[in-house]
Amino acid sequence: MEQNEQKLIERASGGDPSAFNQLMAMHEKRMYAVALRMFANREDAQDCLQEAMLRIYRSIGGFKGQSSFSTWVYRITMNTCLDELRRKKNRPNTSLDNLLDQGWSPSDGDNVPERRAIQSETRKTLAGAIRELPEDMRSAIVLRDVQGYSYDEIAQMLDVNVGTIKSRISRGREKLREKLSKKAELFDTHGV
Repeated sequence: MEQNEQKLIERASGGDPSAFNQLMAMHEKRMYAVALRMFANREDAQDCLQEAMLRIYRSIGGFKGQSSFSTWVYRITMNTCLDELRRKKNRPNTSLDNLLDQGWSPSDGDNVPERRAIQSETRKTLAGAIRELPEDMRSAIVLRDVQGYSYDEIAQMLDVNVGTIKSRISRGREKLREKLSKKAELFDTHGV
């Protein structure tokens, strides 16, 4: 752990709000990215992010340094997302469609309308397929394939063994392949 981060953790544990804000600024974007992939809508992801930050603020004094601070933060974020998903299980899921309908699109420098339309449909299809995965597989897939964490880091975040993580990712990828094979034309990179 970086010394500056360690000092901020110590100060935040002592109740220094400025230090806590600095710590959260260092991790907020990745926390939000995890939440957005878990919920697939901006409002729920922001709510989850705020709840995760509250949980971190309340429990930062208990951080023992047994894992990296970022691992601890992302574990809390993921657990907050999973708790919220369980609470919302009886309500219909929302999707990234809201963002896309509002005109959000990552800039790729290629403004060809057909290409943008295909990319938009591909993103919608992929986001929908990820959203349909069971929660345990979805969290493992998001952390590995979207966020790029190692199997060991994911195992720490989700508090399960590495073998279980590998199994969830393997089964999740297989389910994604099955779902996406029905729309194979969107994922053919040779035709575009």
